[in-house]
Amino acid sequence: MPDTLIKINRWPVIGPIVRAIGLPNPTELRRSAAAYVAQPFISQSYLLAKAEGAYASSALAAALQAAGAKEATELIDIFVVDATGCRTVGDLRAVYCAFNQHISCIARNGRVLLIAPPFSAASDPLAAAVARGLEGLVRSLGKELGRRGVTANLASVTPQALDRLDGVVRFFCGPQCAYVSGQAVHVSSETSAPGALPSTATLAGKLALVTGAARGIGLATAERLAQEGAKVVALDIPASADELNVVASRIGASPLALDIAAPETPAALARFIRENFGGVDIVVHNAGITRDRTLAKMEARQWDQVLEINLSAIAAIDKLLMDEALLRENGRVVCMSSISGIAGNFGQTNYATSKAALIGYVAAHAPLHAARGITFNAVAPGFIETPMTRKVPFLTREIGRRLNSLSQGGQPRDVAELVTFLCTPGACGINGQTIRVCGQGLMGA
Repeated sequence: MPDTLIKINRWPVIGPIVRAIGLPNPTELRRSAAAYVAQPFISQSYLLAKAEGAYASSALAAALQAAGAKEATELIDIFVVDATGCRTVGDLRAVYCAFNQHISCIARNGRVLLIAPPFSAASDPLAAAVARGLEGLVRSLGKELGRRGVTANLASVTPQALDRLDGVVRFFCGPQCAYVSGQAVHVSSETSAPGALPSTATLAGKLALVTGAARGIGLATAERLAQEGAKVVALDIPASADELNVVASRIGASPLALDIAAPETPAALARFIRENFGGVDIVVHNAGITRDRTLAKMEARQWDQVLEINLSAIAAIDKLLMDEALLRENGRVVCMSSISGIAGNFGQTNYATSKAALIGYVAAHAPLHAARGITFNAVAPGFIETPMTRKVPFLTREIGRRLNSLSQGGQPRDVAELVTFLCTPGACGINGQTIRVCGQGLMGA
């Protein structure tokens, strides 16, 4: 769906008037429709700054150069600050100086990545405070830079996990990160790593199950996973079978018409996977529903429907896949949460409950399967331009689009990009986490 405000801001006569009355002037975001390539930063410049005592700089420089980036001389496309040595308030000042000196040189649609020490590994309360303070810095920085299409994110990394930074750098410094900003992820070595971390055809030979795949975010995710070489099982409700078949034919997927809330579905799904593929590598739980009403007016069946489809069905499917050993070594499970699960939303107590529950669900599952290299993560979209949002009244839709640092709605592909990254071998250091795709929404943590 086209963003009218972006269009009229570019009109020679009306644009200046729109800007003069104070309406946002969103930057057209730099995205990519391509699959991963060996050197995605071949035309990009980078600057790597570091605080005293930092331990990730060599790994970061190697990752940036392997991806094709060249050291910046003037304009900076990718600005990476290694703050892993920060332990004191004085160390924070060094980070301030790095940004203060170079921030005006960051290009439109640039990328900022701050590398921090892990909060949980801090040697004393002050070091812990400093590590958490860096999160506040990057979140605020994202809001300052968002008007230029710049995203700013943070990755904390242990010294033992430096070999897992390559995929993180490629995602958070690349065009795939166009609508992910103000996020903090932790990269650790606690999850067993696969033998190889490919930078192209990253999902070749993998089988991926995507629920709710007939349209919207599910469709974009199925397309993106297939683009990286995965064989996709596209699942949706029987009522969408015709639409599903068209999608599956176009991307070379296997269509599967099942209602995930039906009691017999987990067994039917497990049987289909076992008989046709022998196992599954990637499970993306995208299917979900809303039944919005204020809690006082919400009927019990509206509560039950949402919790059954958005939570119980997911748990039942995963349990059977685990019990029957169908989720393979180094598998990936990604659950679609929501910004509503983080910040809540009026009239969505049932939906917010189910989506917040998924955040706890992946966090609890993560350590249980780490030895097998299996990761569980959640993605929390904000305002995404889907068929559902097209039905929202114009004024409400316009407000929803502007309530983030980038002042615009996201695309289904933006969510699919993050889901795909979390499914790659290069994301093996990220487990049990929830990452928002919301243009750094102004609500929520």
